[in-house]
Amino acid sequence: MLKEWKRYEAVPEAQKLARELDVTELTAQALWHRGFRTAAEAETFLHPEKMPFHDPFLMKDMEAAVERIARAIRDREKIVVYGDYDVDGMTATSLLVHNLRALGAVTAYYIPDRKKEGYGFNLKALEKIADNGAGLLVSVDCGIASVEDVKAMGGILDIVITDHHLPGEVLPPALAVVNPHRADCPYPDKNLAGVGVAFKLCQGLWQRLKGEDFQGDLELAALGTVADIVPLVGENRKIVKAGLAKLQDSDFLGVRALVDVAGLEDKEITAGHIGFMLAPRLNAAGRLGSGLDGVRLLLSRDVEMSEKLAQELDALNGQRQSIEAEILSAAMAELKAGEEDPEDMAAIVVAGRGWNPGVIGIVASRLVEAYYKPTVVLSIQEDGVCKGSCRSIEGLHMYEALTACKEELLQFGGHEMAAGLSLKEEKIDDFRRALQAYAGRTLREEDYVPKVTVEFEMPPHEVTFQMIEELSLLEPYGMGNPKPAFGCRDMRGTEAQAIGTQKQHLRFQAGIEGQPVTALYWNHSDLAPIVNAEELDMVYTPAINEWNGRRSLQCFVESLAPAQKERRFPERETLAGIYRYLMGLQKQQGRIPGGAEVLAAGFAARGEHISLYTFERALRIFQELGILHQDLEEKGYYLPPVAGKMDLEASPTFRRHR
Repeated sequence: MLKEWKRYEAVPEAQKLARELDVTELTAQALWHRGFRTAAEAETFLHPEKMPFHDPFLMKDMEAAVERIARAIRDREKIVVYGDYDVDGMTATSLLVHNLRALGAVTAYYIPDRKKEGYGFNLKALEKIADNGAGLLVSVDCGIASVEDVKAMGGILDIVITDHHLPGEVLPPALAVVNPHRADCPYPDKNLAGVGVAFKLCQGLWQRLKGEDFQGDLELAALGTVADIVPLVGENRKIVKAGLAKLQDSDFLGVRALVDVAGLEDKEITAGHIGFMLAPRLNAAGRLGSGLDGVRLLLSRDVEMSEKLAQELDALNGQRQSIEAEILSAAMAELKAGEEDPEDMAAIVVAGRGWNPGVIGIVASRLVEAYYKPTVVLSIQEDGVCKGSCRSIEGLHMYEALTACKEELLQFGGHEMAAGLSLKEEKIDDFRRALQAYAGRTLREEDYVPKVTVEFEMPPHEVTFQMIEELSLLEPYGMGNPKPAFGCRDMRGTEAQAIGTQKQHLRFQAGIEGQPVTALYWNHSDLAPIVNAEELDMVYTPAINEWNGRRSLQCFVESLAPAQKERRFPERETLAGIYRYLMGLQKQQGRIPGGAEVLAAGFAARGEHISLYTFERALRIFQELGILHQDLEEKGYYLPPVAGKMDLEASPTFRRHR
């Protein structure tokens, strides 16, 4: 997929910043790109440990929440912490329960079943909690949308809500609603995850009850903060940087077991390790099993039990990956079988009966990666109600989009880039039309071109060890603070080959003679013939590889695209030549084997150079004309019998180019 470069320009002001901070101009430019204009601002960012936490009582209703919880602790009243089944919810639940117990509270916790109960409060669960003797319920990472459920429990169960999701027009009638996104909340940092809000509640409790400045359990807060993909700036950056340092030698046995089962026991853990290795294992509990198991692991005080639970979550994560692959394949097959090409849709809505609702959010993300469209994946349940997960692209606020479509929905909630919903099966087509209409009104044509931010334009062999080491001061990376990416135009790679246990990854040389730089592109081994054959625009992040006492430069590829000179649209003669080439393959082998990458390389090997860009557009034109069909099972194409001449004007792609 072509990605448009969002190129940062160097600013002369960064030279002064570099002198004041005693860093290279490259690092100063990166800080400037992130909005830091003074040395004082940059110092706070680079050293968040020096920044004090904000007073928790700046948060609206914090005073009321702490007062009610303190009374429950004093009176030995049972407190139930009600959490969510994702990593943010599990860590928030564990954090609050752990601290309530340390403060002497009688406490228990409740995580709803994802399949049976869904997200947030449900009345039956609240009634059961009250019947079991609880006098106070404290929510974490949920509850802000549960207006009716809270209203129904009035006089039966006292409720304190802590959440970070966007509130609706009406707040739940709880004793306290602690949420930095409240319109009337003056708290200066609005970016906290659910576990971050729970952490602030713990700070308030320790301050009020013990007179202590609480800054503990930051490994739990870091896990949930990174997993929930909130901006890693302000207090989130302080939480994550301190929490990462504690993950390797945590006081929580369950955290240590999780680190060990992920194979990270001897590594310096980064935010990337949380996002791709630790969080998915915890998430597997809520997706395929029970979120309760994640909390049990994090709160475990038994070494053997911790190891057993961590291994179970590791196995569940493997199952999750298999189920995800099956649903993704089914969803893509449904899209390709439809009357409208996904490329022409304003937004994508796919539905499948019995799809595991715990995995559809990941599938939605994969579809966004494939098509770069706002995407909703629906799981049709036995009762005829669909549960959906939504992922968006830059330019479309998903929560606002769902609000515009609320007449078709039973329930919805979420953020700008991700959300969840439920609707009746018979409403699927109405919802699809409503969402596509909204996206069509909201998004421009250029919004459908994915963007990749390029901070510095530099070939890999010019990057130095000092640059990489100094840029590491910007860690931890994440949303709001991406890893600085480098761009290199008109790059010609060599020695491209497939690597990995399943030959799924791509390795090639991106340096120059005498200055080799190994490049790695995960899950893109299919591009090996193209890398060896044509010039490309590459976006990458440089790194230092240490092996057997030797250090060398390497780069991790984020994007490969045809160089500008390779982006030629196929003219009539070229189309005729490609068609003859495909016909020849079919006559020889009975079908046309391979994907576009292999076919383009084979065509070019006949002596007529052609880029993948040009070849893919030719295939698309042929498919739109109905003279070429894709064989998904055989991973190739075939040409059906054709009567008469091709009318190229019947292809939307060809007409758009004209």
